Amino acid sequence: MSSRARILAVCAVPVVALLVTAAFAPLPFSVAYPGMTANVLGDDKGKPVITITGADTRETSGQLRMTSIVATGPQASIHLPDVVTGWFRTDEAVMPRDAVYPVGESTEQIAEHNADQMKKSQDTATSAALGHLDKSAKDVKVKLSLADVGGPSAGLMFALGIVDKLDGDGAGHDLTGGKNVAGTGTITADGKVGAVGGVPLKTQAAHRDGATVFLVPVKECAEARAELPDGMRLIPVTTLGGAVDALKALRTGGDVPSC
Repeated sequence: MSSRARILAVCAVPVVALLVTAAFAPLPFSVAYPGMTANVLGDDKGKPVITITGADTRETSGQLRMTSIVATGPQASIHLPDVVTGWFRTDEAVMPRDAVYPVGESTEQIAEHNADQMKKSQDTATSAALGHLDKSAKDVKVKLSLADVGGPSAGLMFALGIVDKLDGDGAGHDLTGGKNVAGTGTITADGKVGAVGGVPLKTQAAHRDGATVFLVPVKECAEARAELPDGMRLIPVTTLGGAVDALKALRTGGDVPSC
């Protein structure tokens, strides 16, 4: 063996060792998958998702589905092969663990944080919907109930559900037009819709559960288009009012925004 070959062989040993170590060392990532969806106009675990008192409500048809993702837990060991596999699959996403679990490390801390975010999301969704309809929270009481779901990303769909139950499209029709409409997005009390993350996985969850229309925060259009399921129509939104107008136009054949 030449001296050059011996040098290369010696150098290769630590490189191989490094690669083996990297392959089996835990990495700071989580792997996410399409999660559950729920029709906010219907029931969850035998209870209405939206209960309204102090105002007349409508019987609705069609569906407004909130969407979610599920991810490996904060203590899960994710290794290089998991990351490589996730990069090449459309039904998985590899995400920095801190992006999925930004607060705390224990399951209890994370559950508490997510529950708090969900409660705030429900409160702002109620404020946004009642404000859109020029109704007072003193007169109209809204209770939102959705088990085993945390985080703020259902805000838009909660707000749309409240609007549909109270007013529909304002002309006696359902906002959904009888369709199965899904979506995601945070919402502020004044009706602004914000980005959420994990949109490609959420469109897959929506498609799996029969949705044909997906409302997406406008800043996440490109991400949503990249892995859009066949037959799914994307509608970009920036505000609650814009989402309501888009659904009205969809039902009547009007001009509907697209990504």
